[in-house]
Amino acid sequence: MSRGQSLRLGIVGGLGALAGADLLYRIVKETPVRGEGDHRELVFEQRPMREPTSPKDPGYSPVHRKFYVFDTLSHMEREGCDVALLPCFVTHTFLGELADELGIRLISMTEAIREAVQRLTPRPSRIGVVTTPFVRRTGLFDGLFGDDIRVEYPSDMAEAAVMQAIYGENGLKAGNLGVSILPPLNDALDELHGRGCQVFVPGMTEIPLLLDQLTVPQGMTVLNTAEVYAHHALKVTGAEQRRRFKVGVVGGVGPAATVDFMAKLVAATEARRDQDHIKVLVEQNPQIPDRTENLVGDGVDPTVALYSTCKKLERGGADIIAIPCNTAHAYLDRIQRHLGIPIISILTAATDHIRLVAPDIRRVGVLATNGTIRSGLYQQALQTAGLDHILPDAPHQALVMESIYGPRGVKAGHVDGLCKTQIDQAIAHLVACGAEAVILGCTELPLIVKESRDQLGVLPVDPTQVLARKCVQLAQG
Repeated sequence: MSRGQSLRLGIVGGLGALAGADLLYRIVKETPVRGEGDHRELVFEQRPMREPTSPKDPGYSPVHRKFYVFDTLSHMEREGCDVALLPCFVTHTFLGELADELGIRLISMTEAIREAVQRLTPRPSRIGVVTTPFVRRTGLFDGLFGDDIRVEYPSDMAEAAVMQAIYGENGLKAGNLGVSILPPLNDALDELHGRGCQVFVPGMTEIPLLLDQLTVPQGMTVLNTAEVYAHHALKVTGAEQRRRFKVGVVGGVGPAATVDFMAKLVAATEARRDQDHIKVLVEQNPQIPDRTENLVGDGVDPTVALYSTCKKLERGGADIIAIPCNTAHAYLDRIQRHLGIPIISILTAATDHIRLVAPDIRRVGVLATNGTIRSGLYQQALQTAGLDHILPDAPHQALVMESIYGPRGVKAGHVDGLCKTQIDQAIAHLVACGAEAVILGCTELPLIVKESRDQLGVLPVDPTQVLARKCVQLAQG
C-alpha cells in the first residue's frame, strides 16, 4: 500500500554533523503532536563532505559544497521528499542556484531569521552576527533586516579566535562542547555589545548548541537560529500537512497511448491554475518487451522490465501507479506483491464504469489484442462484475490485430483510414452478436474510436479515460 500523503521533509545533515542532528531533534521536538502518528515524515541524510579548504580560509570556494548539496538534494527528491532543510549558512549563499535546478522545495534559513527579527519588540537598530569569513564576505546578512538595521561583525582578531574555537583541532566541529571553547565567543559578544548591538544572531549553525553556556551581556537578546529555523519550517509547511499526491505512470506501452492517458488525466482534473493539477511522474520505457508477443508466442518476458519501471516510480515518490496498457495487466499480480504502492487496475476501472453509467447493461463486447484475449483478463473482470462478455470471431479478431499492429495500424501512427474501417467492422460485428457496450481494450483503440454512444449505437468504454478519472478521484479524495 502507499506510504500515504504525509509531507516528507528532508534534512541535509552532512553540512555540519552536530548542527544537522540538532535541527533534526528540534523538528521532532517542536512538531505539535497528540501521538506518534502525528510526527512529520523525515529523511535525514548525512554523508561525509570533504573540501580542500574550509569557510574560515581566505581563499575558500564553495564549489565542492555546491556539488555535494546538489547531489544530496537530487537523491532526496528521487526518494520522494517534498521539502528540504539545509542547516548551513554557506549553503544559503547559493540557495537560489540550487532552487533553479531542483524540483524539491528548499526552506530558507535566512527568511526564517528575518521574520523572527521582524517580530522583535522593540525593533533593534543594530544586530551583531558571528559567522565565517566567507559568509561575511558574501554579504548574506547585509541588508537582510532592512535599511534601518545595521549589521555588525566582530573584529578580525575576535573573528579569528572564534574560527579557531569552531574549526580548530579541538574545536566545536571536532565534537568539543566544553567550556574551553567559550571564551572567544564570549569576547565576540562583548565586543558586539560594546558597539551597540541589541541582538545577537549566530551565523554558524553550530553556535546554537552553546547558547546555554555563553555569557550574554545584559540587555542583549540572543536569537536561537536553530530553533527559529525549525519553527519556520513547521509553520511554512503547516498548510501542507498532507504531501501532494503523485501519480506514477508506466509509459511507453505504447508511447501514443501514454500521451493520450496524460491528456485525459489533465482533462479529468478540475483546475483553475497550474498548481491545481496533479503531480505526475512518467517513466517512458518503450523498450519494455511486447506483451502480446510474450503471451501468444515466444517473445521476451516483459515482467522484469515492467517491475523495474514500477520500482523507479515507487522510488520517485509515486503514491499509485497507472499502466495505460491493457495487456500489461496480465503481469499485474506477480508485480504487485513486490511493490509498496498499488497499481490501479484498468480492468476494474472499466467494469466499474459500466456498472455506474449503465447499470442495465449485461452483455459487453471486448476489443483487445490476442494477448489480452488469451489471458482472459477482461473475461474474468466482467464475470467478477456480474457481466457477460462477447468476443470477436477469428476473422474479426484478425481485423482488430491488423488495426493495431499492421503497417497502417495505430502503433504505426495511423488513427484513420484502413485501421478505422477495420475497427468499425469489428464493433458492428459485436453489436450484431448482442453487445450493449464495447470495451476498447487496447489503449491505442480510443485513438481510433472517438464516436459517442448515440453515433455508434452501443456504449463505447474507453479504459484509458476511466483509468485517468480513477487516478484523479484517488488523488483528490
